[in-house]
Formats: sequence, C-alpha cells, structure tokens
Amino acid sequence: MPNVLVSVDTSPEGKLSRSTREVLAAASQLGSPVAVLVASRPIEDSVVAELGNLGAEHVFAAYCEDAESLLLAPQLEALHLAVEHFEPLAVLLAATPGGRELAGRLTVRTKGGLIADAVDLQLTDGTIIATHSVFGGSYAVESMVADGLPVITLREGAIETQARPATPAMTTATVLCEKSKSVVIDGSSAMTVSSRPELRAATKVVSGGRGLASKENFLLVEQLADALGAAVGASRAAVDAGFVGHDSQVGQTGVSVTPDLYVALGISGAIQHRAGMQTAKTIVAINSDPDAPIFDISDFGVVGDVFSVVPKLIETINSRR
Repeated sequence: MPNVLVSVDTSPEGKLSRSTREVLAAASQLGSPVAVLVASRPIEDSVVAELGNLGAEHVFAAYCEDAESLLLAPQLEALHLAVEHFEPLAVLLAATPGGRELAGRLTVRTKGGLIADAVDLQLTDGTIIATHSVFGGSYAVESMVADGLPVITLREGAIETQARPATPAMTTATVLCEKSKSVVIDGSSAMTVSSRPELRAATKVVSGGRGLASKENFLLVEQLADALGAAVGASRAAVDAGFVGHDSQVGQTGVSVTPDLYVALGISGAIQHRAGMQTAKTIVAINSDPDAPIFDISDFGVVGDVFSVVPKLIETINSRR
C-alpha cells in the first residue's frame, strides 16, 4: 500500500485536534496513513498510541526546539522532510487556516498540485479523485492532480468514518527552522482563548442573526450554546451589526461548518449563510417569519419569538441534565 502523509495538529498541551481522526480516516481510504507531527519535546507514548488507535500505521515525529513559539516553519520543514523520506502518494491536511497555508507552501516546495476543501477522497486506477461540495452544497464536483504530488486539504466535519486501529512504527527527526516568531499585538496574544468548542470543528453550533436585534440580546445565543456544549456562530448581518466578532461568521465569506447539530436563531437564511452550514446533519431553525428561507433547509422549524422560545428551551435542557 502506498504511503499517505497526514499533517497532525496538536494543542500547546500536546493533545490531538479533532480533525486528526477525519484526516487519518481519509488517508486510510488511499493507502497507509503516516502521521507527521512537530514538537519541542519527545512525543509521549500515549499520543503515539492514540494516533495508532485512529489508524496511523507510522508516526514521523520531528523535533524543533522553538516549535511552540514559531509560526508554520517547523511543520513545513517536517512535511517536506517526510515527503522525501516516504515518497508518498499524497499529503493530507485539515482545511484550517494553518492547514491551508501549509498546503500552499508545501505544494510550491514539492512542485505538486493543490486540491482544496475536499469532502471525500477515492482512489481510482491509481489516481486520487477528490469530491467537493460547491454552491452551498447544491452540487458535487470532482477534481484530480494531473501531474506531481497531490497536496489536499479536507473540510472539517466531512469525513464520518474512522480508520482501523494499528500499531504504528516510529521515525524521529530534527528540523531547523527560520526564526519567524508569532505576532503579538498591543502586548497580548492575538489568539482568543475560549472554553467553547472551536467553531470550524464543532459537532454542535448555535448561531444568531439579525433577529436578535442587539449585542446584548445576542447573549441568548451564547447561553443556549453553553447549555448544549456548542460553538457560537453568527450570520453576516449579525456580524456587520456588531453583535459578535467576524471570527464567528458562518457563511460563504466566513466559516463553513458541517456539525451534527446546527441551531439557527433569528436567521432568515440568505444564500450566503446557507452556503456555509446547509451540509449540517440536523438543522433546527427558530424564526418569527414563517416564510424565512431558513425553513426550506431545516429538519425542524419553530415559528416563534426567539426571546420566548429560547429561554424555555434552555430551561428544559438544564432541567433534564
């Protein structure tokens, strides 16, 4: 079976990202998954075992002394080194902001071909065929790399399967990286830390729209999200009105999500918003307008005032815990 490299994201604490399972599962459909990760200290046996449980047949661990403080340079060097070592059929990455940038850089380094935002991968007569969901999920199209190494980013939440567990072999290396330090603005890190799930990879999302009417009322979205253990999203109208930051925007010009549950509060359902969320497994909409387009794609719809319905919903959820 040909090797398929998988770029593995980890938190500062060394925990694997949610996308790891999905990308390893996609790699297992093509060949033998090789997990590539970077750290500033030796990889713990528990992490290697977890990668094996998720389907990694080989783990390539690259060490860089300043891995946690540098930008993407260590990951790029590690992936390039792994490409030379394993001569893979393809390289797979999650379609996160960092994954997209790594994919672009690696494609230039290897003189390969880039496939972005795939939702499925199949191997046909030795060629990888990628499927994409386009125009808000209205159409599925296929793409392939005609020449060179395929470097592919996968939309988070699109791959539902899991690879068979394996006992991974281990290879270690040391990478030297340029000192491109992370940016600090106004004396504090630009990264926002939240106890809620990260929007792009969340299994449950609660989003609010113009119908919330104010930034103060948008707290209702956050309260329901906390009751459900969900991430917080928003329509473009809510973001433009200043109810919430742009990093919460779901839609064609924001984040595309594919959660198990998507709850839309006071969102009319413009095509721009639907393009970023209509591939969710279950969609629940609460809106006072019975003709709102969001009901056309909803699995469950409630025609009512969000300020009356949602507090009762939160109360019911909390009482059943």
